[in-house]
Amino acid sequence: MSIRLNPIGRTALVPALAVILVLSGCRAGDPVPEAGADKAAVTVRAAQVAQGESLAQPLRFAGIVQARQRATLTFQVSGNLRERSVELGERVKRGDVLARLYNPALEPARASARARLQELSTQYDQAEREWARASQLRERGVVSEQALEQITARRDGLVASLATAEAAVAEASSMLAESVLKAPFDGRVAALLVEQDEFVAAGQPVIKLSAPEGREVEVRVPAYLLDRVAVGQTVPVWSVQDRLQELVPGQVTEVAQAGGERGQLHPVLVALPEEALNLKVGEPVEVGVTPRLQGELSIPVLAVMRSAAGNSVFRIEDDRVKRVPVSIHSITGERVVVSSRSLGAGDQVVYAGLTRLTDGDRVEILQ
Repeated sequence: MSIRLNPIGRTALVPALAVILVLSGCRAGDPVPEAGADKAAVTVRAAQVAQGESLAQPLRFAGIVQARQRATLTFQVSGNLRERSVELGERVKRGDVLARLYNPALEPARASARARLQELSTQYDQAEREWARASQLRERGVVSEQALEQITARRDGLVASLATAEAAVAEASSMLAESVLKAPFDGRVAALLVEQDEFVAAGQPVIKLSAPEGREVEVRVPAYLLDRVAVGQTVPVWSVQDRLQELVPGQVTEVAQAGGERGQLHPVLVALPEEALNLKVGEPVEVGVTPRLQGELSIPVLAVMRSAAGNSVFRIEDDRVKRVPVSIHSITGERVVVSSRSLGAGDQVVYAGLTRLTDGDRVEILQ
C-alpha cells in the first residue's frame, strides 16, 4: 500500500524530521557545550590601564615658521613717500637708508626752533651782563636791592626759556630725522607695503624686515596646558608638508601668562635649531605639547564602546574578555580619563578588534 502526501503535508514534515534528527543525536547525560568553547580565538590589540602621573600622547598645535628677528617699520610722521631705495628680497645692512618721506612742515619747524633758541641766547647774554653791572653798583650803594632782584629774576627766567628752546630744537630735529627710514638690523626686505609718492600716515606700516639667521614658531595653546610648557623646555616639531621627515627638537623661549577670558588661547614661542635646514620661513609645522594625566585611570580612546547601556570596555582575563562599565571624565589627546570599579592600574583592555568580540570570547593579543 502506498501513501501519497499532498504538498502541504510534505512542507510540514520537513521541520519535524529535522527535530527528530537533532534529538536522536543527543543522549541523556551529554554535557551541554559552553558558549564560545569551540570558537576560535579573536586576534586583538590591547593596552594597559595607566594611573597617576602618566603622560598622554602629545597634542599637536599648528604654526608657521618665521624669522626670530623681524620688524615692521613705520614713519613717526606723515607725508608722501618721496624715495624708496630697496626692492623686495634685497639684503640690507644696519643703518642703510630704506625710504624717505616728504613733509613740507618739518624743515621750517626746525628752522623756527633754532631761530627762537638763538634769540633767547642773545637775550640771556645781555641779561647776564646787566646782572654783573648791577651787582657791582649794588656794592657801591648806587643800585637798590629790589632792582638787583628784578634783574636776577629776569636772567633766571631766560635760563628756563633757553632750556625750553633747546628741547624744541631737539624735537624738531628728531621729527625731521623720522622722515628717513633706516634698517635697525642686518636682514632682508620681506614686504613692501607702500608705493612711491603714496601718502603715508604716521604709524602706518611701510616695510617689513626680517633677519635670515634664526627661526621660530608661534603656537597658541589653551590655558590648561600652560603649566606643561616652560622656558628652556624641548618640544617636538613636525613638518606638515613632508610627514616622512623626522621631528625637529625645538626649544621654548617664551610662554604667555594665563588670562581671565574664558576659552582664550595663549601664545607660546618655540625656537628652531640652526641645523634644521629643512624647515624654511613660511612653512607650516606642528608643535607637540604633552599633557599629564593626574591621579585617575586612563585608557586609549579607541578602547571605549558606546551603547544604550552606557560606556564600557573589554577587559582581558585569562585570555578571555569581559565587558565592564566605565565612566568618562575627560579626553586628553589619544587617551581618556575614566573611573570604574572593575578596572585597576595594570589591567589590559582591548582597543583594536572590538567589533568582532562578544562577552566571554577567547582572544589572542598581537604584540
